[in-house]
Amino acid sequence: MRFRFLLMSALLLTACRSAPPAAVDESAGDWLVDAIHVPATASWSADGSTLVLSNGLAERTFTLRPHPAADGLRAIGTTSMRNLSSSEEFIRAVEPEAVIEIEGKRILVGGLAGQLNRAFLRSPDVEQLRADPASMPLFDIETGPIPARMPWKQPRWSTNSIWPPAGLRATLIFGPAEGSKNRFRVLVHYDLYEGLPLLAKTVVVDAGAQSGTFVLQGIESERLAIVEAQSSVEQPGRWLESNLHVESEMGMFGQANQTGRPAVRWEQDPAYTTQVNYELKTPCLLVCGPPLGPGVELGPWNERHPLRQTVLAAPTVYELLLDTHERERRGLSRRRMYRTIAPWSTENPILMHARHSDPDAVRLAIDQCAEVGFEMLILSFGSGFDMESTDPAYRARIRELVDYGRAKGVELGGYSLLASRAVSAEDDVLAAGTHARGKAIFGNSPCLMSAWGQAYFQRIESFLAETGMMVLEHDGSYPGDVCASEQHPGHTGLADSQWRQWRGIMDFYARCRGRGIYLNVPDWYFLGGANKCAMGYRETNWSLPRAEQILHGRQNIYDGTWDKTPSMGWMFVPLTEYQGGGAAATIEPLREHLEAYEAHLANNFGAGVQACWRGPRLFDSEETKALVKRWVDFYLEHRRILDSDVIHLRRADGRDWDGWLHVDPHGRERGLAMLYNPTGSAIERELELPLYYTGLRERARVESCFQVVPPMEVRIDQQGRARVSVSIPAHGRLGLIFTAP
Repeated sequence: MRFRFLLMSALLLTACRSAPPAAVDESAGDWLVDAIHVPATASWSADGSTLVLSNGLAERTFTLRPHPAADGLRAIGTTSMRNLSSSEEFIRAVEPEAVIEIEGKRILVGGLAGQLNRAFLRSPDVEQLRADPASMPLFDIETGPIPARMPWKQPRWSTNSIWPPAGLRATLIFGPAEGSKNRFRVLVHYDLYEGLPLLAKTVVVDAGAQSGTFVLQGIESERLAIVEAQSSVEQPGRWLESNLHVESEMGMFGQANQTGRPAVRWEQDPAYTTQVNYELKTPCLLVCGPPLGPGVELGPWNERHPLRQTVLAAPTVYELLLDTHERERRGLSRRRMYRTIAPWSTENPILMHARHSDPDAVRLAIDQCAEVGFEMLILSFGSGFDMESTDPAYRARIRELVDYGRAKGVELGGYSLLASRAVSAEDDVLAAGTHARGKAIFGNSPCLMSAWGQAYFQRIESFLAETGMMVLEHDGSYPGDVCASEQHPGHTGLADSQWRQWRGIMDFYARCRGRGIYLNVPDWYFLGGANKCAMGYRETNWSLPRAEQILHGRQNIYDGTWDKTPSMGWMFVPLTEYQGGGAAATIEPLREHLEAYEAHLANNFGAGVQACWRGPRLFDSEETKALVKRWVDFYLEHRRILDSDVIHLRRADGRDWDGWLHVDPHGRERGLAMLYNPTGSAIERELELPLYYTGLRERARVESCFQVVPPMEVRIDQQGRARVSVSIPAHGRLGLIFTAP
């Protein structure tokens, strides 16, 4: 092993000596506008003491030192991480590359010692760093392309079909020092993606080479001493966010990435004694790892120990090196990240929620979907549909409906509730300490690793396979409950309960992704394979009068697309009464409320956001049918630009115009502005529109989506802004398409 490491280092040194780490390419342009084609590389310094991973936009630098444990081994630590566009440095002090906990003992994986002042790392400070004899030494380094985290079958259209993403994987392999009783390996994978300043990190503990067993009580897959984004002597009400945006695939709760990140923690660093904060409480130490456990026994697997594992991979951590605190650019950067690492989230089928699941009602809904261009029908909650049924006759009837829909170009799927309900005393989550039921995050919930939970996944998978259904709306997805039961077959007790349940639902979603099943999941499971979650709305608002629903809808879309692409969030339009409200809140009969119906169609299709159109039908007259089809055709004609990123222009408030601008610098249609007028009078105004992210420079051609008027040209200033005269009709909307002149 040592010989392999030394030989590999020599070969890399010979190959890369004339190729220094990539520097900023000033001619490359802005990665959010221009296609950046700088390959991700791993480069060694001339003396072999420094390894740099770089893609021209971001770089992570590792410093190597001889390890005292044995000749030929190395110690390694991250000494720099920079955004090359802004030159911002994120690292102020050295931490281990990972930390694992076994038998109550913390074992450091990599890392360097000798830094005196944790406020900065100057070149002389780096030179003084030495191996930490207590840390696991480095045995080997391997490089290669980034592998696919899961299979992705692609049966439907998406704006990004590249999988796996282009980039470089560098794997640091750590092993036990001579004389150590720890006979396992730790592999640390670093993935550097091409075209954006993004790194990912996955830590794998491999017990395959050792004979004993041990319980992996805890794991920190990332520890970084980050330059503080804000220095304050006293405690501010709220600390400024770092330009290092970090997400873990262990997101278990919430419809926004901020709420579902229990495995990403910004902690205080009491060893940082030169910080400005008087009480040493600046949150500037990034720690990533499961909040509980894993608590999994590792060692040779056999049938007597079915829960024992040989290898365990910690949740992957994604680190996006931002270059600004400006909200729009930060949002664009995060959305580009998701288009890259979860490209299935760019699938965006037009869908309906059917309120009834009897065959005649389903066939009617399929027929109407096919006639107006809808692509997906979901048998909604409360429809009577039962995906947990094991009745062969029921499954056969559903199979007939699936085949009927497929013949008409409509995918059929259905709703299933997992958590957020009580099942039985034997299968429900039990609280720590008291073993009481009803103490889960949403009150009652079954344990996913109980006998019922394991059988549930088997029933759902067999139902999907036997019926051919390609859509699952999975409500009550696992929110992070812990379970103190010691009788459930899928976990041993409290310590491994969260890990096993999270891993179970992640594996289930990954299998669905491999089969091409579309996943509507109302929590942030995109990195596990989910396609879509809710855009974000209050359900009781759909009982408000129609005009208020319409205004709320545009507010919800405007607010939700700061963090989500249009395809990542669903909206909701109850065609029949929902949550009360009576006739004033209801669109049915559709032909009697065409103005309100069209307003909802314009809101959602104009945003590229698919709504759950919930009702028994999409149209009730030829006039209604023509209206729906007109907006579907509009969306399909401009699908690429409408599914592209949103620039936020003005939030709806009912007082003046509002709207957004779709941008796609690599498409034929570079921009599409949707402007809405909620007032009773026409709005005629000269607006300044931000066209920078369209990639258009100096001039643009503008034409209307809905009005037959001659196209015109507008000038674009050096800040990417163009002044456009608009006329938005009362209670109407205006669509403007921007292309190259």
